[in-house]
Amino acid sequence: MATKKSSSTSRAKKSAAKKSSSKKKSTTRKYSPKAGKSVEREMKAFKQGKLKSGSGRKVTNPKQAIAIGLSEARKSGAKVPRKKSSS
Repeated sequence: MATKKSSSTSRAKKSAAKKSSSKKKSTTRKYSPKAGKSVEREMKAFKQGKLKSGSGRKVTNPKQAIAIGLSEARKSGAKVPRKKSSS
């Protein structure tokens, strides 16, 4: 009988752990719609071959096009998470 009690208490602990972990998840948007539009515009220019980087060279990497779009969104004041710092 002692084993049945311990198993039922362990189930209660597991369910409590699941509830607390679900609260930690954030459901807020990380990027504003304005930022999405900016990235969309830059991707369109990239696909047409018209996107240039700051140095004036043609952009050949889609990740670079996204970075340019997010950078412009930051400058215009859109909600965009901070850049990852390289350390």
